[in-house]
Formats: sequence, C-alpha cells, structure tokens
Amino acid sequence: MTQYLDFEKPLAEIEGKAEELRALGRANEEMDVADEAAALDAKAEALLRDLYKNLSAWRKCQVARHPERPHCRDYVEALFTEFTPLAGDRNFADDHAVMGGLARLDDRPVMVIGQEKGNDTKSRILHNFGMARPEGYRKAVRLMEMADRFRLPVVTLVDTPGAYPGKGAEERGQSEAIARSTEKCLQIGVPLISVIVGEGGSGGAVALATADRLAMLEH
Repeated sequence: MTQYLDFEKPLAEIEGKAEELRALGRANEEMDVADEAAALDAKAEALLRDLYKNLSAWRKCQVARHPERPHCRDYVEALFTEFTPLAGDRNFADDHAVMGGLARLDDRPVMVIGQEKGNDTKSRILHNFGMARPEGYRKAVRLMEMADRFRLPVVTLVDTPGAYPGKGAEERGQSEAIARSTEKCLQIGVPLISVIVGEGGSGGAVALATADRLAMLEH
C-alpha cells in the first residue's frame, strides 16, 4: 500500500477514487468506468507534477526520508552484478547499517559501499535505520583499503540521518571512526564516486561522501 506524505493527501484522494472506480468495474462487468478512471489518472499525474514543481525545503526533506524511497540494497540489485558481500570490521562486529562488497558495474569490477535503512520494521531494526556505529565505518575503511590494494574503483551510496549517537557507539570511538573513514576517502589512490540516494545527514554521511565525484539524486 502506497504511503503518502502530508502534502500528497490531495493526490491520495484522487488515486483512491480511481481505484474505487476500477473496483466497481471489476465487480460489475456491465459498468464501463475506463474513461472516468483514465481521466482521474491524468488529473493525478498533473497534480503530482504540480506538487513537485516547487517543493519547500521541508518538503524536500520529507521526500528524502520517504519510507518507500529505494535504498542501497535496491540500487545494488538493480545496477550491479556479481555482488559479493563482505562483512565485519575485523575488530568488534559486523554493522548491518553499512553494507559493502565486490561487484561489477557495466562489467567493470568495483567496490561498492552503502548505508542501508531497511524497508520494513524488522529490517529497519536490523539495519538500525541506516545509522552506523563505529564498526560500520571501520568496515568501510577496511573495504576502501582492499579496493586501493587491488586497484578497484569505489562507489559509495549515501543514505543516513546521521551516525548512531548511542552510548555504546560513543564509548567505542564513534567520532574517531568517522574521522578515519573520511580520511581514508581522501587517502586512497583509486577513483571514489559517491551518490547521495536519500538523506545525507551530518558527519555520518560525510564519512562515505568525501569523494572525487559527488552526485545527488533529485530531492
């Protein structure tokens, strides 16, 4: 079921009416509702363009945080082939808020690293809503070092509200881990391309977005 943002409620009403018409048509084959439903679809499409034509700063923020926005795993599955996940920071644990591994992009071997939020309650808890702990950034550092050693370009996909601010993360050196990840982005001798696919909050995003080329998806 589609989730609508507050400012999209007029759109939800129109699309809901179109779906109700189609449901009536399916229930009664003698009713011809195709033209009316198509007219509502056209009205919804025009309204959608109008709503997104001039978004305020807060509405852009809402769209960046939209729960149905594609996340890192979706982009990896759609754009990369032969993805081989690599886990752990070889020190404390594997942080599921940061995923990464070897893959091919247009048949070229690369190292892909990204922040994953999850797409339902269970997976969001598993991935800590995309808020990495120190071990997540240390995993990113390890993968960037591996990419540098084997001369593989690095692609990072950024989508986080920020680094996890919990007590345990601070005790394990959250700020130091973020700083080392940022430093590693600058140190490696291979190309690093970063794409902000959703939120890019604070130092938690900078740790993976300090790149040779930085792109940002719309809104």
